[in-house]
Amino acid sequence: MTKLILTVDDSASMRMLLRASLSAQGFRIEGANDGVHGLERMHELKPDLLITDINMPRMDGFELIEAVRALSEFRGTPILVLSTEFSDEKKVRARDAGATGWITKPFDADKLGAAIRRVCP
Repeated sequence: MTKLILTVDDSASMRMLLRASLSAQGFRIEGANDGVHGLERMHELKPDLLITDINMPRMDGFELIEAVRALSEFRGTPILVLSTEFSDEKKVRARDAGATGWITKPFDADKLGAAIRRVCP
């Protein structure tokens, strides 16, 4: 079965880049433009995996991860952070919030695909 991935990023070009590179690897991709929209889409789509940016308006990635993890139906859903940030402090904060892994932008499509397959077999 094709894995459904929700990508949450306030950059339309980043959402398009993710859609293009991950669709080419056989994933179904849906997008949201910030954390609030992402949380709404989680309920609508019930994706197999969430990929979120950290720095976004309205609700940032940390808040989104915490909100998703607070919902019992999404406790087991893998969450990957895709961000230009790479400080250990932010990575620890994301892990503490419930993130499964961290990938730094700009991303390598093959490595991202491999990471997805690792957390979402």
